[in-house]
Amino acid sequence: MTRTIVASATKEIIIGFDQPFCVIGERINPTGRKKLAAEMQEGNFDTVIKDALEQVAAGATMLDVNAGVTSVNPNETEPALLVKTMEIVQGLVDVPLSIDSSVTAAIEAALKVAKGRPLVNSVTGEEEKLEAILPLCAKYNVPVVAISNDETGISQDPDVRFAVAKKIVERAADYGIKPYDIVVDPLVMPIGAVGSAGLQVFALVRRLREELKVNTTCGLSNISFGLPHRHGINAGFIPMVIGAGMTSAIMNPCRPAEMEAVRAANVLNGTDENCYNWIKTYRDYKPAEGGAPAPAPAAAATGGGRRGGRAARVGGAAPTE
Repeated sequence: MTRTIVASATKEIIIGFDQPFCVIGERINPTGRKKLAAEMQEGNFDTVIKDALEQVAAGATMLDVNAGVTSVNPNETEPALLVKTMEIVQGLVDVPLSIDSSVTAAIEAALKVAKGRPLVNSVTGEEEKLEAILPLCAKYNVPVVAISNDETGISQDPDVRFAVAKKIVERAADYGIKPYDIVVDPLVMPIGAVGSAGLQVFALVRRLREELKVNTTCGLSNISFGLPHRHGINAGFIPMVIGAGMTSAIMNPCRPAEMEAVRAANVLNGTDENCYNWIKTYRDYKPAEGGAPAPAPAAAATGGGRRGGRAARVGGAAPTE
């Protein structure tokens, strides 16, 4: 059974086919968030602190940490800012982190200060990235997100995206990195632009699970990009992609409807043993006035009951507000 182990200073989480769905909180990311980007550039981490605490309280299993505030000299500015952000977040919450950067120097700087076993986000099928990122993952013995695009860009053909993922898995093996330490992002296309996007990703996830035996993830909100009421689409997508075999997603855990869908899928998949988390979260649930759903209690995590990018870059949508 494929199991990807990530850890904070004291807490170990398993991403796996027989585990609760891993919710990777997306909000510590300045992409598309001008206020957050300006704050981080000024050395103000108030919003980072708020987002870290709120996401964990809402049920995030892990937190994605991105400090890509500028495209001007990122090799000079991003490493120090990412390290500072990592240190602040690690001092606040005890959940594993995903180091999210397209700058190799920033990834290595963050790995040096990371506690436990973080997830590196990410490597692509581009030769330059394979040769830069895979040796780092081997050196620090950490898992990596593998994004299914290469020098030719993002293919509209799901078979090509599968072939890129297979290439990354095979190249990782050359560095001693096992398939269980590779979490493939098969790339979720916007359903408003590509009508078969849902069917494509469901089929890809099944192939990745059955043929390559790897865990999978995605930038969840990509599916709804450009559509009104995006969170309704996201909430509908979650149980379907989990049913296809996806084991994690970078998403906004502060959206009650989306987290409710995750928790329900865990119950129906049998990964919320004895419905423990569902009961813990919703036993005092009461509909809000006017018939609207009441927000889920904030304290329950998704991963209990068992042991536990920036927008211009593929593989992760900008955080949804």
